[in-house]
Amino acid sequence: MRTQTNFAREMRAGEEEQIDQLLRMSFASPTEAQQVRKLRKSRVYAGETVLPLGDEIIGYYALSYLIKPKGWLCLAPVAVHPEHQRQGRGKRMIGMLTEWARLTQSPIVVLGDPAFYEKAGFDGAMAAHLHTPYEIKKTMLAGVSTPAKQQELVYPPAFSGV
Repeated sequence: MRTQTNFAREMRAGEEEQIDQLLRMSFASPTEAQQVRKLRKSRVYAGETVLPLGDEIIGYYALSYLIKPKGWLCLAPVAVHPEHQRQGRGKRMIGMLTEWARLTQSPIVVLGDPAFYEKAGFDGAMAAHLHTPYEIKKTMLAGVSTPAKQQELVYPPAFSGV
């Protein structure tokens, strides 16, 4: 079995089923796989990125446009195949994204485990003044050089119930 991953790349047409399977293996419920299908139908995706290992997809993340603030992105979901977790692959994949966000000054919001996302370049302090329907202590930002001013985060409808 090949152990070195290829570089992360844009998802290709026809890989949707592999991603669906990866999401179902990586999470305790089918919620994230269902969310991805809803986001694709609503056309609010900015992009889907995969991390291949040979012919297998072992990593995935999606970027969606927030409704507010305009131009901001939301990172969700993020998945790494359970057999490939805790090997630095997810951190490297997300680290490349946060570096792109920093270089382009593209704000990206994520909701998740600060222990993981802060090591990959997100910052909770930068998001401290945002108003969000989710836990603020798990809300982090990348792509900004100063803390965000007070403003409301409005997610696409596909995020309701998550």
